[in-house]
Amino acid sequence: MKTKTMRQWGLAALCLSAVPMVVQAQATDEDADSDTSLNLNPLIVTATLAPRTANESLSSVTVIDEETLRRQDPVSITDVLRGQPGVDVSNNGAFGKNSSVFMRGTNDDSTLLMIDGIRLRSSTAGTPAWQFLEPRMFQRVEIVRGPRGSLYGADAVGGVVQLFTPEGEGGPSPSISAGGGSFDTQRYSATLSGSSGGTRYSFAGSRFSTDGREVVRGEGDMGYDNTTGFARLSHTFDSGAEFGVLGLRARGNTEFIGGNTDYVQQVAGVYGELPVTGNWRSRLTLSEARDESDNIDDFGDSIIDTRTRTARWENTVDIGPHELIAGAEYSKDDVSSTTDYDEDSRDNTAVFAQGLLDFSPFAAQLSLRHDGNEEFGEETTGSLALGYELDDDHTLRASYGTAFKAPSFNELYWPFQDFGIFGSFEGNPDLKPETSETLEVGIRGQYRRHFWDLAIYQTTVDDLIVTETVNNASRPANVDRARIRGAELSAGTELDDWTLQAALTYTDPENRDTGKRLRRRASQSLRLDIDRELGDWLLGGSWIVQNHRYDDAANEKRLPGFGLVNLRAGWQFAPLWSARLTVENILDKEYSTARTTGGDDFINAGRAAFLSVRFGAQ
Repeated sequence: MKTKTMRQWGLAALCLSAVPMVVQAQATDEDADSDTSLNLNPLIVTATLAPRTANESLSSVTVIDEETLRRQDPVSITDVLRGQPGVDVSNNGAFGKNSSVFMRGTNDDSTLLMIDGIRLRSSTAGTPAWQFLEPRMFQRVEIVRGPRGSLYGADAVGGVVQLFTPEGEGGPSPSISAGGGSFDTQRYSATLSGSSGGTRYSFAGSRFSTDGREVVRGEGDMGYDNTTGFARLSHTFDSGAEFGVLGLRARGNTEFIGGNTDYVQQVAGVYGELPVTGNWRSRLTLSEARDESDNIDDFGDSIIDTRTRTARWENTVDIGPHELIAGAEYSKDDVSSTTDYDEDSRDNTAVFAQGLLDFSPFAAQLSLRHDGNEEFGEETTGSLALGYELDDDHTLRASYGTAFKAPSFNELYWPFQDFGIFGSFEGNPDLKPETSETLEVGIRGQYRRHFWDLAIYQTTVDDLIVTETVNNASRPANVDRARIRGAELSAGTELDDWTLQAALTYTDPENRDTGKRLRRRASQSLRLDIDRELGDWLLGGSWIVQNHRYDDAANEKRLPGFGLVNLRAGWQFAPLWSARLTVENILDKEYSTARTTGGDDFINAGRAAFLSVRFGAQ
């Protein structure tokens, strides 16, 4: 079995490593055409706070656009993220169950999630509730790998995932979709977007419900429902000034072993941007993010409501080919809970600056941020990225960056509590913030209809926060030092009616105290996405392969690797009418990416099929 697995990985690596050579050979016939497909070299703002194409960003980036989201029509946002370069996902079961997103081997609370520039996470858990995000509400996903503490502050150690809602353009564009599938799943959504004059608008709503399936064998099916709505409205005046408001709210219920949770996820913001001079723009954003859970279970009912309010002032100055961005930020976390925390609020004040310098064929990006935290004092983070255009198609890059992650309220202040088969948990008020340093080198080949990207990195983390479990009792602790080494190879091409995206990831996340791999992270991952248009039909599939991982810090509880095959088909059977069928895990592979503290595997959904019909512009 081991020999067979090694052969499969060897074949996968050989196939993917050949893609750049094929791409480069095909690109030689395209040199006369300098236009670059924006699907393969997209604009991205998360990496630098300013629009840059992927090859200009001097970063390891992935963009999942509206076309890809609609084509794959995922049930969960983590279905899209799984297997992307440098990204790993762990689930405590399917459909609305706790999900963790690891970037470049760092902890799941070291991945920063933003929605339209607004940070969303639970201040108590320290992580976002990825499982409650409805993919149909979003138009675009940007993934930036590597530290971004100098731009966004705490938590951006492994990287940043930013989700964008539609802004609206053109005439009124309504759509409605209805469907269902396995496990008595029902799914509905409706949107309306457009623009008129200087006003842009976008509104959407969705409903998802399912009976679910068992998350631990023998416990019965665990259901889930989600109702989400969002609204976005902005106006640009003749002077160039722009003002806007946006809001997204999701609420519902998810069942788990021994109970259920009513939840609310919400972001709201208002912003204004003014052209101060011809080359100076100033933007002020006020926002609030909310994470609420009302838990009813065998261990006692509880309510936890966390809110993060933020004011961010950002200024952008163009100086010839260069760009300077500077600003300040204030945020405050508030916790309202039936749990008696020793502290229930803390605030953070920060100033930051970034220079984007263009000395073609050389480029440089420098950024610095200073945070003053009410609980932990002062932290300064910075980054430096250098790029060199080897020729019109190839860019070499190197970067160094630092970041930090502050302990959550739960990690610090949670009182001792016994959760039965899940064990017990208690906070540790002596925890220190994590700090990290990352070195990275990379090279990107960018052609009109093809690209490839290779990155190699090393991250060292001091005082890494891990959960240690002894005799079924868990408590967070600082590891003196962790070292994470990795490599990522990704490639993509658009050939006639074919679209291909591929990613191969190697990660070695090591606890330097013990020499063991950090828990719940696979070291090898492969993802292939292939789609083809055939007239009114669209056919495609995804192949995701990951090797084994360990559920515990001692590396004694091994979770086997797995391979998943997902298939999809779309048919536009009339003007404005289309149907879509997706079959996830068509081979019905049983796999687990996490266990209970009692040693039971969390079971994923198995084979599942979903059919939907949509009316609206394609």
